[in-house]
Amino acid sequence: MARKIVMTSGKGGVGKTTVCAGLGIQLAKLGFRVALIDVDIGLNNLDVVMGVENQVVFDITDVIMGKCRPKQALVQDRHISSLYLLPSSHAYNKTQIYGEHIKNVIDQIDNNFDYILIDCPAGVDSGFDRAVYPANEAIVVVTPHLSSIRDADKVLAILDEYNIIYKGVVINRMRGDLLLNGDLMTIESIIRTLNVPLLSVIPEDDAIGASCSVGSRVQSIESARAFTLLSENIHNGSKKIFDCTYKYRGVMGYLKRNIKKRV
Repeated sequence: MARKIVMTSGKGGVGKTTVCAGLGIQLAKLGFRVALIDVDIGLNNLDVVMGVENQVVFDITDVIMGKCRPKQALVQDRHISSLYLLPSSHAYNKTQIYGEHIKNVIDQIDNNFDYILIDCPAGVDSGFDRAVYPANEAIVVVTPHLSSIRDADKVLAILDEYNIIYKGVVINRMRGDLLLNGDLMTIESIIRTLNVPLLSVIPEDDAIGASCSVGSRVQSIESARAFTLLSENIHNGSKKIFDCTYKYRGVMGYLKRNIKKRV
């Protein structure tokens, strides 16, 4: 039986889809069978982030409506044979799809995977319910900004109404230079506010932003390392956190972060 983990946040633009893709890639590289499920119906882009949008034939709504079997809709990754994506639909009357429908689809592929990662849409409406309903674990993705933390706190309270046995936080798009300069909320203050375990800190990565804008999959060494630590923490229960400030420490680091601040 697979571990079913939903990526959520409440707030849009924090990088849930990127975290879902990055975690899935690294779990698959560790040798696990991984399925990524896009539940953001109508505004989906996980297939674009994974670089497989041209391979999509069927989507999750086709499975729900009985037009195909789940295995026919799964798209195998071109680089990692144990990694699959079940894409969502670009255009569909999403009010007709409920959490029970998504759970039924996931139940049909459950035994074929070790991990099923569910990409949740922004907000806490019916789309949130569809994504969270089939899951038993939740990763709340935040950025180090007050609006994101406030929304995440509300989402964590709502998650208590579901069958979620574990909740953790990933702090995404953290800039080490701003953190050391005192221009961002500290990691400690974020975790103290949300009162849930920290799973990972993912650094701000221009390579990810550039690759997503053109529909290709690229990770820098830093972000790949951060996602590797996240995957190990998820599977092993370890607590290894990427230090996004390391290159901004010392005399040279001080000069680097202050030059970057002025640019």
